[in-house]
Amino acid sequence: MNEPANTAQDSYRSISAPSEGLFKDNGSRFIARAYPVETEEEIRDIVSSLKKEYHDARHHCYAWRLGYRGDRFRASDDGEPSGSSGKPILGQIDSRGLSDVLVVVIRYFGGIKLGIPGLIRAYRTSTADALDSAEIIEKVASRRFRLHFGYMNMNAVMKIMKDLGLSPGGQDFGMECSMETSVRLTLIPEFLRRVAETEGCTAEETE
Repeated sequence: MNEPANTAQDSYRSISAPSEGLFKDNGSRFIARAYPVETEEEIRDIVSSLKKEYHDARHHCYAWRLGYRGDRFRASDDGEPSGSSGKPILGQIDSRGLSDVLVVVIRYFGGIKLGIPGLIRAYRTSTADALDSAEIIEKVASRRFRLHFGYMNMNAVMKIMKDLGLSPGGQDFGMECSMETSVRLTLIPEFLRRVAETEGCTAEETE
């Protein structure tokens, strides 16, 4: 099994937007499309869409890795010889330490077989071209919480938000107030401790 792409506690590298790469060899074209993704459902939709867009292509090979730990992944050869396509694609994702990334390589067959070493080179090179064209960004793994507190505790809650650098959202201010915020993983213990020490304030994790 491949090792996770990143072992950092709550930060990891991904790409900011879709990008494209291309490799040609003996008449075959390998079009690589890289995408930032966060769910397997999103991945299925993209792969399905590309198969429709490039319906006349011979193969639609792909690989992806998800999560801040990079512990969810898959590589598909889509009819190419085992290990000749999906694995080299995943290898390029991993060599850059990326996660939340999908790369699909669409192959148009040129009539000349390239052999397994040739296929590995083609899928690796086209993927590298796409990822080298992408903007690499740092993402922070977090969880969302909803705070519940009385109006009189507003100042104390806002101090927690300010001290921990949190951004408020989904606010509802009345006699009973609530507020949503996203907390990076490394800050969660301190966040929950501060909430527990604030009278009349509770926090519940949301989706």
